[in-house]
Amino acid sequence: MNSHVALKSLRTQARNAVKTPGRLTALAAILAAFSAPAFAASDVVISQVYGGGGNSGATYKNDFIELFNRSSAPISLNGWSVQYASATGTSWQVTTLPNVMLQPGQYFLVQQAAGAGGTASLVADKVGTIAMSGTAGKVLLANVATAVTSPTAASVLDLVGFGTANAFEGAVAPAPSNTNSIMRAGNGCTDSDNNGSDFAAGLAAPRNTNSATNSCGVVVNTPIVASCPSSLSFTPTGGSSALSAVDADGIVNSVNIANAPAGISLSSLVVAPNAGGTASVNLLVAAGVANGSYPVTVTFGNDQAQQTTCTINISVQAASGVTKTIPQIQGSGASSPLVGTVQTTEGVVTLKLATGFYMQDEAGDGNPDTSDGIFVFTGTVANSVAAGHKVRVSGTVAEFVAGDAARPVTQLSTVTKIDTISTGNNVQAANVSLPLSTPNDMEKFEGMLVRFTNRLMVAQNYFLGRYGQLTLGAGRIEKATNRFRPGTPEAIAQTASNLASTIILDDGSTVQNPNPMPYIGIDGTVRAGDTVGDLTGVIDFGLATATATGPTSYKVQPVIAPVFSRDNPRTNQPEDVGGNVRVASFNVLNYFTTFQDGTNINGQTGQGCSMGGTTSKTNCRGANNLNEFNRQQAKIVAAITAVNPAVAGLMEIQNNGDVATASLVAGLNAATAPGTYAYVPAPVGQMGDDAIRQALIYQPAKVRVVGSSMSDTDAINNRPTLAQTFQLDNGKKFSLVVNHFKSKSSCPKDGSINDDLRDGQGCWNGLRLQQAQRLLTGFIPQVQAAAGDNDVLVIGDLNAYGAEDPIHYLTSNGLVSEIERFVRPHGTPYSFVFDGESGYLDHALSTPSLSSKVTGVTEWHINADEPMAIDYNTEFRVQDLYAAGPSRAADHDPVVIGLNLQPAYVDVTSSFTSFASGLVFNRTTQTFNGSLKLTNTSLTSVQGPYQIQISGLPTGVTLKNATGMHNGTPYITMSTAIAAGQSASVALSFSNPNKVNISYTVKIASGNF
Repeated sequence: MNSHVALKSLRTQARNAVKTPGRLTALAAILAAFSAPAFAASDVVISQVYGGGGNSGATYKNDFIELFNRSSAPISLNGWSVQYASATGTSWQVTTLPNVMLQPGQYFLVQQAAGAGGTASLVADKVGTIAMSGTAGKVLLANVATAVTSPTAASVLDLVGFGTANAFEGAVAPAPSNTNSIMRAGNGCTDSDNNGSDFAAGLAAPRNTNSATNSCGVVVNTPIVASCPSSLSFTPTGGSSALSAVDADGIVNSVNIANAPAGISLSSLVVAPNAGGTASVNLLVAAGVANGSYPVTVTFGNDQAQQTTCTINISVQAASGVTKTIPQIQGSGASSPLVGTVQTTEGVVTLKLATGFYMQDEAGDGNPDTSDGIFVFTGTVANSVAAGHKVRVSGTVAEFVAGDAARPVTQLSTVTKIDTISTGNNVQAANVSLPLSTPNDMEKFEGMLVRFTNRLMVAQNYFLGRYGQLTLGAGRIEKATNRFRPGTPEAIAQTASNLASTIILDDGSTVQNPNPMPYIGIDGTVRAGDTVGDLTGVIDFGLATATATGPTSYKVQPVIAPVFSRDNPRTNQPEDVGGNVRVASFNVLNYFTTFQDGTNINGQTGQGCSMGGTTSKTNCRGANNLNEFNRQQAKIVAAITAVNPAVAGLMEIQNNGDVATASLVAGLNAATAPGTYAYVPAPVGQMGDDAIRQALIYQPAKVRVVGSSMSDTDAINNRPTLAQTFQLDNGKKFSLVVNHFKSKSSCPKDGSINDDLRDGQGCWNGLRLQQAQRLLTGFIPQVQAAAGDNDVLVIGDLNAYGAEDPIHYLTSNGLVSEIERFVRPHGTPYSFVFDGESGYLDHALSTPSLSSKVTGVTEWHINADEPMAIDYNTEFRVQDLYAAGPSRAADHDPVVIGLNLQPAYVDVTSSFTSFASGLVFNRTTQTFNGSLKLTNTSLTSVQGPYQIQISGLPTGVTLKNATGMHNGTPYITMSTAIAAGQSASVALSFSNPNKVNISYTVKIASGNF
């Protein structure tokens, strides 16, 4: 049994032990059992509670719950939750905790709902949405992720009742306020199982995993840790170097220097602001100190009478002479002409990183083809340089290959000497604007400080949470084959322009999963389409990820914190698409009810997913566990309910019969009302052997299914196409065909038509084209024949952009791209972002008979523009920004289509009165002529066109000015709308050769015959 399991077992035993009520009466014992459950002291406790976030007078915008590990061992929070109930409530709201190993003495901050006020944002380790009372309530910590049924449940690890709460440990804790939290004594260490004595109210002071740790039970009195370089080099002109010291449990407040000659001193001591804070001081070497070596001793002291010393060997000697300037070292080519030689050069430090620093020639050489900047690689060797120092560096010229041997980065390595010449220098940033003429034009700025003069747009944020990177571009970067046919001059030019229009904004660190996440907004996102202006930083080149096989790109390492503008804000629902039927297409990114840990939604273990005839948990692609599944489903349900489709076609549903689809429908009905949604049963045994399939859901109150669903099991389809015909109450019907063509991944590399032919279409294009041909010539005719109706809407993830071969084939042979009709005229159509390029893989294609009934199409950008770091997954979530709304429910945006499926015409006779004028005989034309006045007696305007039927005419009488005949009756078409209470007239002309009395009946239809 490992130590964590042992501790957990001991806690469980202690919790299950019965405490003797002593001399309490029987009634008192019963009451105590509810209000003061018998808790053992917990290892992880609730250390602070605040419910006044955003209230009047509050400093903090959000409520929060703070946790603390008071034990001496790391403890995993995986599968745990914090829960809240009102003072007298019995229903518990849950915020699940991420898979985090909380270290001894470490805090963990759970942010909850925001109010309208407050000025300070929290730096939270987990974001929840619970709105807590500012004065009275109950908070508990549980080792389960589901709501508890009682605060005395065995799963409850800690309970805090405050204010007028009816459940608590021992006695109720005091009430917090809009400014005060309640905080556990001993900075979280005290746990006597009595909320009343363990907690006190005071100014809210939230602590997170990055806060100073606090050891419980022992007096550590940790030593002072000084940060001093072992050696420093200065020229006779002098200079300075920053020194610092920190003490985890004390305040560093003094410093002195010994063995220092005249001219070497300390200046500007900044005392540590608190225990665990950093004290800093400058070591000064005045101009004129004689050349020589001076070992000096620096001693830091603290408020605990502790001291620590460090010895620094200060060398004062004339700087080495410059052998080559930085531009000369860089040269005008991709690599330096001086590789392998030892050179001494001089420049001003523009940016310091963990492994070295950038410096730049102050004046430059005036040649735009040579860079004036260079990186100095020092590795783990400490140095005292800082931005603004003019330094002279001796080292070996080298070319560092960062993933692309054709574009190495020139640097100085094996550095033997760094001389500080002066401080307080500035370098003028070079102005740069995207797009460049060619992608390689950025080479001339390698290592230089630049300022981008045009606003740049976030093109991709996929690697933000993992590597601290954003791809920026000169506007929205559209995939070339989204607009132009592959291989055409236009497509080739667009591809080159895209490469010249982007750059990666890095965070200047080599840390994976940075916490806090850089560039993220206070609303927990930075979206593709947001913009940044006056971006200033140093140009670097390297991996666009942290993997050696990843893509490479030029990067900018900022020297001024970028400020993003939310130019592409989130919306609460998609744009209105009109019509009387709303259809949606949604790739839900592996919605699996069997999880990668071998469990399923029913709690069964040892489960697996089927693929290619085998069943294994390794075939499962969605959530890792039930906690992730609940997070995933909450997002997908929020997205679908906001779209509110009559019918939705889904891709990437687990291929386990109707189990996964039924689970999603149950979630939708729980969020709306019972029976709101239903699913179309899949044809048994006809959905292929892939792990995923397509599915159809609908709202029975809006449409009904006609016949059974159909699937195309032709071998060309790796995921059989699914179809169903639907009918409205008015009798109109249409068929929906849901597809998921072969993806662009796992290239065969065999030289076949399915290999990546480097034309922008990726691999498997040949197979996708064959699937399109089968769809159009084989399956759609089957669907039309079965429905007895030609109206077919083809939707789904076709894994082909708008102008690629499969789509071109379909639209060249009869289908109509409704996205090109409705979305393209208003901007770039896209539902997916990959490598910074936007385009649409998710299509809406209609047969010609249906196209005229399409009223609108929109792509709801809730996924493609959002960072992957805010999705439902808990891996690599050091800072968990999950929220249960629709944003980043999947990786593709849903497509919404409006259909106007109305009868061709409607009888509106009852909405009108008619008045016929007398008829006048025209001897020249031999016709009887008059007019018919129509008055709209309804309360609403009646739209045209109208068909005015003149029936019951005597034998031999004909309507000469009839527009046409309908069912043997002549009619006249009138297009003008008639408002309520208004009238309109239409002329009548009859042929009456027998001169009989003319009588007739009027019927009026709205629409077309």
